[in-house]
Amino acid sequence: MSRILLIEDHDRLAHLMCKGLAAAGIAVDVVDRIDSAWAAVQQMPYQALILDRGLPDGDGLLLLKKLRNAGLSVPCLVLTARDALHDRVEGLEAGADDYLPKPFAMDEMVARVRALLRRPAEFHPIDPSHGDLRLHIESGILFNGDKSITLAPAELHIMQSLLYKHDEVVRRSALEAAAWGLSEAVTPNALDVALHRLRRKLLAIGSRQRIANVRGMGYALRQADDAK
Repeated sequence: MSRILLIEDHDRLAHLMCKGLAAAGIAVDVVDRIDSAWAAVQQMPYQALILDRGLPDGDGLLLLKKLRNAGLSVPCLVLTARDALHDRVEGLEAGADDYLPKPFAMDEMVARVRALLRRPAEFHPIDPSHGDLRLHIESGILFNGDKSITLAPAELHIMQSLLYKHDEVVRRSALEAAAWGLSEAVTPNALDVALHRLRRKLLAIGSRQRIANVRGMGYALRQADDAK
């Protein structure tokens, strides 16, 4: 399942948008400020952003420019009540991939997001791989050569994050955010249960990759000879 970040401070509109996107099979995390959005994109690799311009802590384009300057090319749909030509041009020049003036039809918004999701972000491969593992995100299937196994949604997002980082350590909080989003309540041992299932599935397909617990830091993929 694709996961996107919605940056919108209008609660009712955000709720309606989340409902429409969820019906289309798109998971959504919602924040209402630029600083919260910046923190969110540091935690997990979103497939797309929906960005409102009028936010409590400034113009949403400030966030977009910051993302582009950092080399993050995640597709972005900009929402705004401003419909003048120069406003649309300003948004596109700041790095927006699409522009949708308010008010808008939910069906059109969903269609535009789907179009963005067909444009892979340049900083992440469509199907990440590392060592003997390859993850097919659309189907949620993890491969080791000709062996494969299906991952549950939370497992898929956790493995996706670990594969994107390769040998780097991923914080526990980042894996929880990847698996269940920023707003969903998570039980204290939910991540441990998901990691246990993932470790069993790695063994089931004969992978030499292991999910190592790096004490005090987080988790990382390691080859069996190096895992601790």
